[in-house]
Amino acid sequence: MAEERRTVYMDHAATTPLHPEALEAMLPYLGQSFGNPSGIYRLARDAYEAIDEARASVAGALGCHPGEIIFTSGGTESDNAALKGAAFALRGQGNHIITSAIEHHAVLHTCEWLEAFGFEVTYLPVDRSGLVSVDDLERAITGRTILVSIMLANNEIGTIQPVAELARMVKARAGERKIVFHTDAVQGARVIGDGVDSLGVDMLSLSAHKIQGPKGVGILYVREGTPFFPQQVGGGQEGNRRAGTENVAGIVGTSVALRIAAANRESSRRQCQALRDRLVDGILSLIPDTHLNGHRTIRLPNNANIAFDYIEGESILLNLDVAGIAASSGSACATGDEEPSHVLMAMGLEPARAHGSIRFTVGPTNTVEDVDYELSVLPGIVEKLRFMSPLVGRKDRDRGSDV
Repeated sequence: MAEERRTVYMDHAATTPLHPEALEAMLPYLGQSFGNPSGIYRLARDAYEAIDEARASVAGALGCHPGEIIFTSGGTESDNAALKGAAFALRGQGNHIITSAIEHHAVLHTCEWLEAFGFEVTYLPVDRSGLVSVDDLERAITGRTILVSIMLANNEIGTIQPVAELARMVKARAGERKIVFHTDAVQGARVIGDGVDSLGVDMLSLSAHKIQGPKGVGILYVREGTPFFPQQVGGGQEGNRRAGTENVAGIVGTSVALRIAAANRESSRRQCQALRDRLVDGILSLIPDTHLNGHRTIRLPNNANIAFDYIEGESILLNLDVAGIAASSGSACATGDEEPSHVLMAMGLEPARAHGSIRFTVGPTNTVEDVDYELSVLPGIVEKLRFMSPLVGRKDRDRGSDV
């Protein structure tokens, strides 16, 4: 009998396995409790009450009021709705938007879309570790600035931005004017800490499937009083802020997943950080010409983005897959893009090093044995690929330089 192939999943930034408790909570609303929450009969009221309870649970996890929560179809819609909703609501005050060069494409492409409607966008640079400068943001603010969107944690390199400090400065500079501060917290849900008030943001985006919830559900927090122009119309759902029949089962599963993630935040952080550090230290010590991308300590506890000189990251991924190890070369939404990562390029990496970078993201289901298995397989893969690579001839003359 053939030996069963081992599977080690290290791409939790792309998606996470659905938590069993979230699935269990969802099942009734995929079966007998199938009512449309907009109806007035008992079956419909059951669905409506389930959404109400889920909204209260999410609000409790985020430290806000239930009325400040909008359920969406995912992080991409939450980002789109936040930026477009605030920009058009404040168009009479100004047309200037500020974001960073390393945002997720859900934000960057939305900003590009808004530029076609007359909005002006400033894309802030980052340093070599992927951090946005408070001073750079302050200098970018003008009398026409209406919206700032800086992600809480980067999806590729894991660097955590000083969002609370950035938001405080923006509010101080705004004075009597209104400048809305939005953060894409899709990757940073587990490091929000004491809730939205601790960050000081007006709007915050989340995605359920990044925290062991179901795919196709997102959360948009909109602080009470924040100017917001709904982007999806057609019905009165979500307090007239997002039309469409609600995904009852998905919303219920999302609330359970977020509650569990919030309750286990500290233990999960310790576990993931220990595994991540074991993986990073092992790779950097076992494999020459490797480099950690992003800040060494101010980063998500589960993220390890490593550059492997002289070879292509895609070749590494294919060989890892044969060994039963799942990882990625960056954002799952950019898979198939032959251009080097916009995040790594914005940090100043050369294209060759950016192309040779791999993102490993551990999760609550990973073990020390998983990490050690990867460390037993990866050095041989890299050695084989470098032996075959036309770039390997540069190795001796480039050693010691910043290839």
